[in-house]
Amino acid sequence: MSILNKDPVQRVKKFLKEYDSNLEVTLLNISARTATEAAASLHCQVGAIVKSLLFKAENNFILCLVAGDKKASLNKIKKIIDIKDVSMASAEEVKGVTGFTIGGVSPVGHLNEIKIYIDNSLERFDNLYAAAGHPNCVFKVDYSNLQKMTKGLIKEISE
Repeated sequence: MSILNKDPVQRVKKFLKEYDSNLEVTLLNISARTATEAAASLHCQVGAIVKSLLFKAENNFILCLVAGDKKASLNKIKKIIDIKDVSMASAEEVKGVTGFTIGGVSPVGHLNEIKIYIDNSLERFDNLYAAAGHPNCVFKVDYSNLQKMTKGLIKEISE
């Protein structure tokens, strides 16, 4: 089975086509499991890679979209959501909540509805690249459309 035909990638493709028929999933020749790998494959700055990071906040989950050259700040996230018990989700939780495996977590096409926060540092790039359901799949989008398609709240969540 082609990577593009796998269920997680198909969910992202379906979401993108419904949002804007011009958006498409790109299959990379090498893995984009990390922001550095993705940037090398796409010949772009590491910061233009959108990292989708799932956090567990008490009994809920939140997805934080952070530039590839930044780190999510747990302290800033805790203050924004006003919850003290926040931690990275486990690989099993990521798969169960989003339907994606780590390295391929897309900002869209999740199995469950998730509150999303977008780091304001992503605004400095004309084009952003986000995972599309598999470590070898990405899609290109601008900051404004990333915010609109995810209905994400823009906050300063990186350090």
